[in-house]
Amino acid sequence: MAEKGQAPFPFQLQTWQRYANGYSGMVIAPTGFGKTFSVFLAVVIDYLNHPEKYPKGLKLLWISPLRSLAKDLAKAITEAVDDIGLDWSVQVRNGDTPTSVRRKQERLMPDVLLTTPETMHLLFSQKKNSRWFKNVECVAIDEWHELLGNKRGVLTELAISQLRHHAPRLRIWGITATIGNLEEAKNVLLPYQDLKVIHIIAKQKKKLDIISVLPDEIEVLPWAGHLGAKMVDKILPIIASNTTTLIFTNTRGQAELWYQLLLSAQPDLAGLLAIHHGSIDKKLRNWIEDNIASGYLKAVVCTSSLDLGVDFKPVDCVIQIGSVKGIARFMQRAGRSGHSPFERSKIYFVPTHSLELVEISALKEAIRENQIESRDPMVLTFDVLVQFMVTLAVGEGFDSQELLYRIQKTHAFHYITEEDWQWCLNFITKGGKTLNSYEEFHKVVLDEDGKYKVKSRRISMLHRMNIGAIVSDVNLKVKYFSGGYIGMIEEFFVSKLKPGDSFILAGRVLELVQIKDMTVLVRRSKAKKAVSPSWLGGRLPLTSHLSHFLRLKLSDALEPGRFEKELRFLNPLVSRQEKHSHIPKANEFLVESIKTRDGYHLFMYPFEGRLVHEVFSALIAYRISKLKPLTFTIAMNDYGFELLSDQPIPVNEENITELLSKERLMDDVIASINASEMASRKFRDIAVIAGLVVQSQPGTRKNNKSLQSSSGLIFRVLEDYEPDNLLLRQAYTEVFNQQLEEVRLQSAFERISKSNIILKRAESFTPLSFPLKVDSLRGTMSNENLDKRIQRIKEQAFKID
Repeated sequence: MAEKGQAPFPFQLQTWQRYANGYSGMVIAPTGFGKTFSVFLAVVIDYLNHPEKYPKGLKLLWISPLRSLAKDLAKAITEAVDDIGLDWSVQVRNGDTPTSVRRKQERLMPDVLLTTPETMHLLFSQKKNSRWFKNVECVAIDEWHELLGNKRGVLTELAISQLRHHAPRLRIWGITATIGNLEEAKNVLLPYQDLKVIHIIAKQKKKLDIISVLPDEIEVLPWAGHLGAKMVDKILPIIASNTTTLIFTNTRGQAELWYQLLLSAQPDLAGLLAIHHGSIDKKLRNWIEDNIASGYLKAVVCTSSLDLGVDFKPVDCVIQIGSVKGIARFMQRAGRSGHSPFERSKIYFVPTHSLELVEISALKEAIRENQIESRDPMVLTFDVLVQFMVTLAVGEGFDSQELLYRIQKTHAFHYITEEDWQWCLNFITKGGKTLNSYEEFHKVVLDEDGKYKVKSRRISMLHRMNIGAIVSDVNLKVKYFSGGYIGMIEEFFVSKLKPGDSFILAGRVLELVQIKDMTVLVRRSKAKKAVSPSWLGGRLPLTSHLSHFLRLKLSDALEPGRFEKELRFLNPLVSRQEKHSHIPKANEFLVESIKTRDGYHLFMYPFEGRLVHEVFSALIAYRISKLKPLTFTIAMNDYGFELLSDQPIPVNEENITELLSKERLMDDVIASINASEMASRKFRDIAVIAGLVVQSQPGTRKNNKSLQSSSGLIFRVLEDYEPDNLLLRQAYTEVFNQQLEEVRLQSAFERISKSNIILKRAESFTPLSFPLKVDSLRGTMSNENLDKRIQRIKEQAFKID
């Protein structure tokens, strides 16, 4: 560092000192300040001081959530090793690693291995795997905030538990960005009483410039998605004035669309503009990453595939297309620019409709107040646990009581009871009470040496193929008819296309020739227009922290003394909302009713995000139907929801408080939705992770429909014959915690109970209700008809003025 004119930051020195004194811990520092080297160099310094403690083989395991992150880190660590003059080997092992390299690693592991949670579990499923881990001194969990709060985090907790079993001296270090529950994050990662644990927080702060890109004119009746294309001419000068720009979109389909828009607007960007997301061929992704690092590429349109910790020095600008829906995610993306400690991170925000400018104003306020979302850890995920038990049984086997003792020390399973454990053992050996007649569920046997093991080679092979906690729709390979791999596309999208139809992938316009053996064969298309693929689960939900600041900013919008650039620009829209209806203050809850020739519309605006509004709308529809039996069409966005009926909706000043009451909330929610159907769909993923349904087999992979059918059948059998089944119980718990967001829903109703409820009858659609109306039309109309209908509704609204 001295040779390069650098000096360590205090938090790095502190990490090195604490590591040398035998501590485990968690490092929290801004992007670009050297969190990686705080932990990596701690291991190097300890090795140089005590080489006798480090036999040949694996010394440091580095677990990260993204493959691209591991590749980038391996490069940085290798350079450091070479500069220091160590004879250490640094290698990556994940799903992209060639088989020949894996076999070499198994003969002699490198000194530093960078991997993912899933690959760690695959290693545990190998015979005689303990020899690789017995001398590991440290395991580093990179981007821990991205793993915390999902099942990949539970996989990580179990992996650490197993590593501690093989290497009792193991030190555990987490590396994380700032989140709202840092203390809890540390306790989940480091729950072990025998460890000396330290929290190291850097005092340095990253300087951040947030610049809103405003459209030429404000649309007082906004709607989602249409504004972006008009903003292309404003983005091109930003790209031109910076060295390398990352253009973040929230979905892969949006990335494909923006790549085409930019290239059409400025054809001479060809070759200097690239597109990067998880469905693009690995070789192309690697080429793009290398050419970002070299500074050759001028701009890259990307998704969260480049969100995390990837250090591209030439990137000096980030553009965010549309609302990012969360404070932490926004800061993470902003940090990809100006990656060194003394540079400013610069991010431009490009709205896709006018109301998103309120969101950016809310984001700025949240960042000023240092308010960042928490990530809630998952507990008692029995699907992940039984998969882990079978993984160990496929590998070296396990002793029941010894494993239970270890499992109970993890945060995820510290509530597990002896009865739960016996259920898990019964499940992996006999399929549980209900499925014990089926031989395929008798996976694990108790060996004569007292260990639980898998003896069947077929079961071992199928289990290894299905290890992991991410259950996605079936991806089909996309190849040119003449040869050459392009990327992956989800089956549900391709199933809508006919031979001869054109679509976009990896920035290329392709024509579908045929689908053969899980492969989509295509040729280059001459079509001027083509559909952008959509991937399931593309919509990000609005976080509770951001929705809180969004309500505050909307409340401020009519106070001239507190105007910000975005709110000042939005004044015509806000004024129209106030004139025709009302702008809800922070202590108010707005309900609008409108009668049009389509019928009777009821709009409510909780500002709690799409997922909460899905449940909220069903609940209100149920409560209204108890007053008068009605059939509703429901639409929702992140700001509110619409109920549409062909008959008058009996909502008035006398009953509105009762309709929005927090009393009997969850009872009414359960009555208003088909909880069993929702749990059945959630059970699909649980069944795949737990091994009840096999998704991947040699040469084939079950599609979404087939998985739902198989898991749905098992779900119904268990509901009828084994209602206390732990996986069934888990399905309902996940529905309430994740889909129904029970805690957030209850807090929203608590807030509403203390608010003034404002009921307004409007003559036409307002700026808040109009985007909801457009969303409700989207699924039933072609784009051409939709545009005409939107124009007609706008004309009718402006006539009333």
